[in-house]
Amino acid sequence: MLATVDNKKKYSIITYGCQMNFSDSEVVSSILNSNGYQSSDNYINSDLILLNTCSIREKAEITIRKKLESFKKLKKKNTNLKIGVLGCMAERLKEKFLIEEKIVDLVVGPDAYRDIPNLLEEIEIGNSAVNVILSKDETYDNIDPSRLDSNGISAFVSITRGCDNMCTFCVVPFTRGRERSRDPKSIIKEILKLKNDGYKEITLLGQNVDSYLWYGGGLKKDFKNASELQKKSSLSFSKLLNLMADNFKNMRIRFTTSNPQDMSEDVLNVMAKHKNICKHIHLPVQSGSDKILRLMNRKHTVSDYKELIGNIKKIIPDCGISHDMITGFPNENDDDHKMTLELMDYVKYDFGFMFKYSQRPGTSAYKKFDDNVPEKVKQKRLEEIIDLQQKHSFMNLKNYVGKSCEVLIEKESKKSNKYWCGRNDQNIMVVFPKKNHKPGDFVNIEINDNTSTTLIGTS
Repeated sequence: MLATVDNKKKYSIITYGCQMNFSDSEVVSSILNSNGYQSSDNYINSDLILLNTCSIREKAEITIRKKLESFKKLKKKNTNLKIGVLGCMAERLKEKFLIEEKIVDLVVGPDAYRDIPNLLEEIEIGNSAVNVILSKDETYDNIDPSRLDSNGISAFVSITRGCDNMCTFCVVPFTRGRERSRDPKSIIKEILKLKNDGYKEITLLGQNVDSYLWYGGGLKKDFKNASELQKKSSLSFSKLLNLMADNFKNMRIRFTTSNPQDMSEDVLNVMAKHKNICKHIHLPVQSGSDKILRLMNRKHTVSDYKELIGNIKKIIPDCGISHDMITGFPNENDDDHKMTLELMDYVKYDFGFMFKYSQRPGTSAYKKFDDNVPEKVKQKRLEEIIDLQQKHSFMNLKNYVGKSCEVLIEKESKKSNKYWCGRNDQNIMVVFPKKNHKPGDFVNIEINDNTSTTLIGTS
């Protein structure tokens, strides 16, 4: 049975992967707190350890399996310890996980976290505990997330789940299901609580945040069957963003992740209109080659992408732009790689997330294509992409020197307790001497130096 309030069992959640996973861990924490468990910062002394997992790349899964391996000695010492696997890896492997990783007691997919207390009860009486059923609705609307490891200043707020894009390299549609959006009333309620708790910044989250569409519930793909009244009163992402900015004028608003084919000029115009919407867009492109984009089943061409970049720079001249890039996708040749470098030279991104392609079982690319780019070639191309990005990042940040920018102080600098750090509008980290400021303050910083990742200044 679950522990009583007077004798609370302790749990720890270790989170891997994207911001959605970190947001989901906060939902899980809230569910456990409401069912007689108590959060612990030290998993060694916990009664329940949960790993919220990522399946986006093979490396992520290898890291998680190594972590599970390290728990074997811990479980021998504490035979009552329960270990659970949550998230995308749980959804992908399902019941196989209990067989492959013999120390795992609990397997729960991203839409089944409400069932964790029941599954823990099942473990206690010797039954298997697996729930990886995907939902067609937003499943956590009325849960107030517990802010784990929070700085009390910035918080994630999930507004959509799932993805309909079916990129051939991606497991998300299989592990998180189809796109569905959250009731805007519940979003406002969550942000209002964050505001009242003293938070200064929120990030609206979704696998494809620009696809947000609320028409009363249900999957986005079913919108065409909605009533005329539902369609007339529907809320797109641009309308939601405008609503959030109007209602929370003293909070900074960010959002991620965008997909090029879904980002509209309406969103850009709303960003330009509101001072409290940060001027940064994370805009994954994945490749600079139309051939590779077709093989990836991306819904945009390089020309479409360049046109969007042009619109961003025209409507929001000071907008920061970042990217995701995959190198070594099946059938990528030297010319395709050269086109990627050329696109990077065209955009000159502020920063990016760059990866070698790895096959993901269950995806279309895994079924259709041979992983035919040699590992050494992948590594060489990745190094060239990283080197070019560092060059662009340094050049872009150098342009801030001699200028001032507003920064929200988040925490002490990792390198010195005499400095604060925080991000500017463009999502670039800024460090500066402490003086009389404190976390949560908005301060204007004069920039006098930079690296390829950080701005350095004084208040």
